[in-house]
Amino acid sequence: MATGVISLGALVGVWTMAMNKERLNRILLFLVSLSAGALMGGAFLHLLPEALELLESERVFLTVLIAFMGFFLIEKGLHWHHCHKKNCEEHRLGQMNLIGDSVHNFLDGLIIAAAFGVDVRLGLATSLAVALHEIPQEIGDFGVLMYAGWERGKALVFNFLVALMVVVGGVVGFYLSNGVELFIGYLMSVAAGGFIYIAASDLMPELKKETGLKKSLVSFGVFVVGVGLMWGMRMLE
Repeated sequence: MATGVISLGALVGVWTMAMNKERLNRILLFLVSLSAGALMGGAFLHLLPEALELLESERVFLTVLIAFMGFFLIEKGLHWHHCHKKNCEEHRLGQMNLIGDSVHNFLDGLIIAAAFGVDVRLGLATSLAVALHEIPQEIGDFGVLMYAGWERGKALVFNFLVALMVVVGGVVGFYLSNGVELFIGYLMSVAAGGFIYIAASDLMPELKKETGLKKSLVSFGVFVVGVGLMWGMRMLE
């Protein structure tokens, strides 16, 4: 159910079409801030503590480091970059964007399944962090396909089909993690490394581009709200 709801985020392209560019970019700044805070909070307040209960600390942090480097290689190898503006990099091809997002969504599904395998509340917290990140990502993906010359209807359909890879990853992750505690511990560590990489290398640099003091303070406040959401869910566990 969680992965299905997240897949519906691809339909945010319908909403994107109804908004002008200036208003969209203004809203995206706060969505990116919120998702960055949620990802960082999810990694440090949920995923890492759970991984440390299942594995030795040295294995956990080594896995996080390897995952961080691995996500960098994936980004370079597949030109996987979560653009959060409608006018994404002009040299990007729509097909390559779909390939990269398919890999990304499949991994998200694995992460969500493993989180639910530990605890329902951890699964909900992880799903929330992923969902908040998916919104600005899907808007960017839709913009890439439109720039690549795709018709709006076709772009929406293919974006949604790629988003369904979250469900596929969830199903695969469910069967792989069922009863395999060691696998869950490593996957939690990989997820933490991925969350930290996406927040630190992709989302937060977008926030640094804002030079206005007022908007910078507001975006930082929204970032703190994202962390606070994860902290609040941690308190409920």
